[in-house]
Amino acid sequence: MTDNRLLGPWIRRFLLEYLVGERNLARNTQASYRDTVILLLQFVAAEAKQSIDRLTVDRLSASVVRLFLAHLERERSCSVATRNQRLAALHAFARFVGERSPEHIAWCGEIRAIPFKKTSKPVIPYLDKQEIDALLDAPDASTFQGVKDYALLLFLYNTGARAHEAARVTIADIDLDHSLSVRITGKGKKVRLSPLWPLTATTLRPLISGRMDTERVFLNCRGQAMTRFGIHALVKRSVLKAGGKAPSLCKKRVSAHVIRHTTAVHLLRAGVDINTIRAWLGHVSLDTTNVYAEVDLEMKAKALAHCEIFTSAQITSWKDRSELMAFLKGL
Repeated sequence: MTDNRLLGPWIRRFLLEYLVGERNLARNTQASYRDTVILLLQFVAAEAKQSIDRLTVDRLSASVVRLFLAHLERERSCSVATRNQRLAALHAFARFVGERSPEHIAWCGEIRAIPFKKTSKPVIPYLDKQEIDALLDAPDASTFQGVKDYALLLFLYNTGARAHEAARVTIADIDLDHSLSVRITGKGKKVRLSPLWPLTATTLRPLISGRMDTERVFLNCRGQAMTRFGIHALVKRSVLKAGGKAPSLCKKRVSAHVIRHTTAVHLLRAGVDINTIRAWLGHVSLDTTNVYAEVDLEMKAKALAHCEIFTSAQITSWKDRSELMAFLKGL
């Protein structure tokens, strides 16, 4: 048995040489692909009754991959979206092997021919103005910790930053002297500049005064840098406290990413063009940003009001279909 047939060396090259060396993918993406490989190897080894280090590429047949995907949905209760995410990782692995090993081209084609399963897209959640106002009022402004919590929530709403993006912002990234902006490092290490409202700048200024440029802006109660998990916990606590002023918050699953969606929808309502919002949030494609135009009920209601071409008097006066068609032809 040659090394070219063994699955282990290919996986090692895929995870280290391809994902890290060639693609330089984000850490979360690397972790997702790694987790897919771990689950797959465990499943294939159990099916083949063979140790993981002796598995060959041929053992990972298209039929086995289909069984693995079914296993994810039935045994692990994964959603269709998660199933498709795992399959995308396997497609990438098959392409990697096929491009470097001609004898595995047929195998690569079989794996990549496995289709993604169609699924309905969930409605993107966001907060109304009164809900986000109640959330921002939740921290106790009479304490220094409350001021820090308020600054972080306001920063999330202002910039639309993801939780891990906000956690990584350093004092050097913030410009409060000239442009009132912040430099945010997003997915794939892409850097974008986001403007800061004067209120956000005023709130951040005392928090960063006298500190080193290399320090993280947002700290927890122990003076340590906030993590994305700490930010999610802060949002959860604030939602529970804000439920008294805005009971509708208790019916929603609010996270830092929901605040990001809220930023996009409110910018859209304010008349900001979709391409500016794309750059504001750090989206690669306009298709990603366009979904916010589809979920905003307020904008849909305004569009409907502009499109009302029939009055109730006209509708009741039409006795038959021919009169309606005649009216439409005259428009």
